[in-house]
Amino acid sequence: MLKINDLYTAYGPIMALHGVSLEVPEGQIVALLGGNGAGKSTTLRTVSGLVHPVRGHIQFLGRSIDKLSPEKIVQMGISQVPEGRQIFPELTVMDNLRLGAYVRRDGRAVRQDIERVFHYFPVLKEREKQAAGNLSGGEQQMLAIGRALMARPRILLLDEPSLGLAPLVVQHIFGIIKTLNETDRITILLVEQNAGLALGIAQYGYVLEIGRVVLEDTGENLRKNEAVRRSYLGY
Repeated sequence: MLKINDLYTAYGPIMALHGVSLEVPEGQIVALLGGNGAGKSTTLRTVSGLVHPVRGHIQFLGRSIDKLSPEKIVQMGISQVPEGRQIFPELTVMDNLRLGAYVRRDGRAVRQDIERVFHYFPVLKEREKQAAGNLSGGEQQMLAIGRALMARPRILLLDEPSLGLAPLVVQHIFGIIKTLNETDRITILLVEQNAGLALGIAQYGYVLEIGRVVLEDTGENLRKNEAVRRSYLGY
């Protein structure tokens, strides 16, 4: 579904990605692992069109997208849940969800999808008229995922969904991520520092170091890999 080939991305004179290549097959969860500064978020931002590559190609469903605008990329079926959630704190929960559907014109289906988000995250239904900034960290993460789902993505890019959340909330959110993949058939590219959680649900994974892919394998094999265990699993 998504294919990245020899991707180089820079912020000014600083090169953040050095020839990253990876593939995300349709219907799978693919994990992108690595420490701070490895290039994980930059990879997602480049796919989303928020930064454009210096070199390399990105294909989605066989079409080149590396020169498209973020809006066009969303319309094609790619949604990102950014690190830190980045919800609109002054707006209500409902308004945040409606903003997630800004590229759509099918009002009735939008309302149905709002109910679908409420099904996955009932607490958002209870808080729908509250300002999003008054939600807890876990509720804001649920809202960020819900907002991304409102664009009806074919593939969901998740950037550190467990960051700063309590363990029980993390388990709930990862359960929803697994359900979105298995039941709703949404393909997922998952950036996550909690490698144990990520590899527990991912069919395949890549390890980034300093903007380069240094290792790739099935999720099961990466969990057994001694270097991965030592560096990212803590045992």
